[in-house]
Amino acid sequence: MSSVSRSASCVTLPKFRKLQKLLRKSSRSQPAIGLKQTPKSRPTIFGTITQEKSPCENKRLQSVGPQLTSLAQMFVMAETGYNGHIRYIDETDALIFQDGNLLAGSLEALIQHLVPTGDYYPDRTYIFAFLLSSRLFIRPHELLGEVCQVCIFQQNLARDRIDKNLLGKFGPNIVSLLSEWTELFPYDFRDELMMKHLKDITQRILAIYPELRKDISTVMHNLLTRLSTLHKYEDVLYKLNTEAQQKSQAQVVPTTDIIEVCPNPLVLAQQLTHIELERLSMIGPEEFVQAFSKESYSSETTFRDMKKTGNLEAYVQWFNRLSYMVASEISSHLKKKNRVKMIEYFIDVAKECINIGNFNSLMAIIAGMNMSPVTRLKKTWSKVNTAKFDILEHQMDPSNNFGSYRSSLKAAMWRSQGAVDDREKIVIPFFSLFVKDLYFLNEGCCNKRESGNINFEKFWQMAKQISELIAWQQVECPFDKDSKTLHYVLTSPVFSETTLSLASFECEPPETSYDKDRHKQLKALAGL
Repeated sequence: MSSVSRSASCVTLPKFRKLQKLLRKSSRSQPAIGLKQTPKSRPTIFGTITQEKSPCENKRLQSVGPQLTSLAQMFVMAETGYNGHIRYIDETDALIFQDGNLLAGSLEALIQHLVPTGDYYPDRTYIFAFLLSSRLFIRPHELLGEVCQVCIFQQNLARDRIDKNLLGKFGPNIVSLLSEWTELFPYDFRDELMMKHLKDITQRILAIYPELRKDISTVMHNLLTRLSTLHKYEDVLYKLNTEAQQKSQAQVVPTTDIIEVCPNPLVLAQQLTHIELERLSMIGPEEFVQAFSKESYSSETTFRDMKKTGNLEAYVQWFNRLSYMVASEISSHLKKKNRVKMIEYFIDVAKECINIGNFNSLMAIIAGMNMSPVTRLKKTWSKVNTAKFDILEHQMDPSNNFGSYRSSLKAAMWRSQGAVDDREKIVIPFFSLFVKDLYFLNEGCCNKRESGNINFEKFWQMAKQISELIAWQQVECPFDKDSKTLHYVLTSPVFSETTLSLASFECEPPETSYDKDRHKQLKALAGL
């Protein structure tokens, strides 16, 4: 069954009268989305009825913080789509449902469906999916401003005297929503306007619910801690990148290699996992949506707004650096036996990465060894025990849409879900393929339907995939840090593509006419 809706009333300032008219037609305890009255006990996407809290639970909001590790499971349990379980549908609807799943809706209706009331709280999968996708159509600070206005008018918060008993659980519910937002999308609050709206709404809530002061303080503390962590991370990243760039530009000749710095392949795999988990954890889920945006989708959202993807780009750059470091370490040795030793060392490191569940470093290492300056070293490879490398390379086999890798990833996910030991919880996906999957999902569906309504079904599917990454981001690295190894990996100079090719020809002179011509061109390019 499907139902097509009319646009809901917008909550922007020029349309307050329209909103007030709509609100008078609906119960104040329901979100103003043009729906008929529904029972106060609202089913969740699990099909279970939300139970009233016991009197002792009502005294204090026990916890307003979202449990991120369960978000992916909630999407899995929801199966085909978000099910709002709206029981009554008529011609005034502003949301479109089919077979019980929310397919689309106007921006105004989706906003109103986000806003909690005294006895309604939106499902966590809806909150995540909508906050993730809404930025394509409205800036986050404008969305929060709209949410605040809807709250004020639905709950009549502008009155001089407010009867707290009539509001029900509105206070704890709106604090829970703000907690979800600040936890899932903390980078939105680097905007001063976002912080202003956040402070305004929490001050209004405190004036009515002074007992929520501790919960609101916790929300603010966690948010500021996260933003402080991001600032420190960006500062450290800048310093590391600057040091690495200076070493490369100065053409510093390394006096050591990775085997001397870290002779144990397992230890290097563990240190790579430290880097992976730190950089993975700093990517905001909204960065994926912003990375795919090609243009302004509305007059309210500009291209400049959309391209806040620094942490995602830093993670991709890390993959490239690791690949080039592997190739550089191999090509920097003029003696064949040392190159053989280095290749076999990295094969062992890659094997340990598989055991850990670090597929991104695994793929970066394999990619480095498959770069043409390395693969052309035929005499070197003839001395390498390639049996183990063939097994590893099978993981990167692109046939059947990387079927082999996907099977290994599923096994790691299964291990992680039932793990007690922190070492077994690690899942670091091959990031480029993860992004590629999201890209094709994004390109395969339109953001809006022909009617002009937002295609919520598409964004729910994107949110479902990204929710898996959020669960993986929560894992803390259980291995001891080796600062010397970490510093070497992050700052040691790596060869450019041209230098890498020249080094390869120094290791094994060109034999074919193509390689000889290529060598001459590179030498001329380098002024040699």
